[in-house]
Amino acid sequence: MRARSSAMILLATITLGGCTTSIDGVSAPVSATAPTLRLPVRAKELSLQGTDPCALLTPAQLDQLKENGAPRRLPIDLERDGPTCAFDVDAAAPTYTYYLETVLTADVGEWLTGAHHKTSMTQQPVEVPGFPALVNFAPSAGIQDCETLVGVADGETLRAEMAADDKSFTQPQLCDMATTVAKMAVETLETVK
Repeated sequence: MRARSSAMILLATITLGGCTTSIDGVSAPVSATAPTLRLPVRAKELSLQGTDPCALLTPAQLDQLKENGAPRRLPIDLERDGPTCAFDVDAAAPTYTYYLETVLTADVGEWLTGAHHKTSMTQQPVEVPGFPALVNFAPSAGIQDCETLVGVADGETLRAEMAADDKSFTQPQLCDMATTVAKMAVETLETVK
């Protein structure tokens, strides 16, 4: 019995000791309850310094997204972590809004383990070629939203959010739409940097 208990403890120690998380290519130990979440290493730096979030989508991209009004900059008191622009799709139901935000004060890893991390949120890695990225959302039965966070530069994050006005979309659809907008914004950013 004693040998069996020792073997079980050794097995648990080996199993838990091998768990790591990788943020921007750096591994760190995690607790037994946290899932392993790996984000790719950033291939290049695309600083958001001096970038107008309302200029991160081209007219062709706005047409593709069915945006039907002029992009509008949110007042500073409504901003979360940086300059934010709203793109409305409200000519016909279902109506929703895309948001692009340039965060100059937090790396994407902050949403996994830092000051921006919230245990009520679900984070999942997502592919944005060349950059560490994840979707971040709160599971809910009510009206939902989803954000895609892209680590475009050291200490800087591009946040793309899709917010629906009703329950017309599933959570995966919201996250796919936010990721599409994030990819478009990164493509535009690559052409101007």
